[in-house]
Amino acid sequence: MQFEIVDHPAPRSAEQIKSILADPGFGTNFSDHTAVIDWTEQRGWHHARVEPYGPIALDPAASVLHYSQEVFEGMKAYLHSDGSIYTFRPEANAARLNKSARRMALPELDEQLFIASLEQLVRADKAWVPGGEGEALYLRPFMFATEAFLGVRAAKEVTYRVIASPAGNYFGGELKPVRIWVSRDYVRAAPGGTGEAKTGGNYAGSLIAQQQAAEHGCQQVLFLDPLHENAVEELGGMNVFLVTNDGRLLTPELTGTILEGITRSSVIQLAKDRGLTVEERRITLDEWDRGVRSGEITEAFACGTAAVITPIGELVDGDHRIASTGTGEVTQSLRDELLGIQTGTVEDRHGWLHRLA
Repeated sequence: MQFEIVDHPAPRSAEQIKSILADPGFGTNFSDHTAVIDWTEQRGWHHARVEPYGPIALDPAASVLHYSQEVFEGMKAYLHSDGSIYTFRPEANAARLNKSARRMALPELDEQLFIASLEQLVRADKAWVPGGEGEALYLRPFMFATEAFLGVRAAKEVTYRVIASPAGNYFGGELKPVRIWVSRDYVRAAPGGTGEAKTGGNYAGSLIAQQQAAEHGCQQVLFLDPLHENAVEELGGMNVFLVTNDGRLLTPELTGTILEGITRSSVIQLAKDRGLTVEERRITLDEWDRGVRSGEITEAFACGTAAVITPIGELVDGDHRIASTGTGEVTQSLRDELLGIQTGTVEDRHGWLHRLA
């Protein structure tokens, strides 16, 4: 499928882009173009194009507005020292998008078409890729139901888009351990639900717990599984890892209620490469607490596309505190290696990089 390229009639100037990239923040500024592909039950995927970024016209009865039939992805484009632009494991994002789409009764998108949409957008907006330390162009592919219909069924008209936003460090500035609020009032997902789908409703349901976290001086919230002795699940948007004093890396197993993070799977591979034993299993909050107090658990970190790898400094569970040792050696080393691969300063042994421009 060929992409039609529609240039922006009034793109931002080089000086305007330079000013934005000087302090990109996260998710607040967007590049000049968007990649778009339409789908109907009759025609399948068609009309692939890159067009000017701008508001989307939707019928008030569009299915997505009433039944939340929507999925999305998150990934980054990195500027390498030779001026080329790469992304990280896009085939894994394509596979996860399709897995989410199946769960939400949306059409699947061919992997090559998914990757082509990234390539076309980044080539149109390559001036928007920042080159500072820890910076990248955040890519947000998403798919949503556009059919104007109020009956409860899968939509017969869908749109896929990709937008791009220059991004700095997710938690801002210097890497510092984050404080995590333990949610006892809310759960993120339940067996048979949409927990392993990357769909907006999961995040909407987590926001009230995130507000609680902020009220208690925490940057993120940890969700538990009350059906299994308060087993650790994930943060609002990141997976969790614990490091032990005997060279093990512990992370909650994927039971259908936890999103399968691409950063998570990459961390597991890098840990195995260096001889660490990785255990994917249920981990209760009590085990975490006991392990920290006994010295068995020496480090804790969270990981995801936006934040990469971020050390967990303290869990706040009501009046109880579970403290970790800040940015530990394993956490820092894995972060450095992963970022090095993504930015081209460390050998890409697993062929994870894909050149976009």
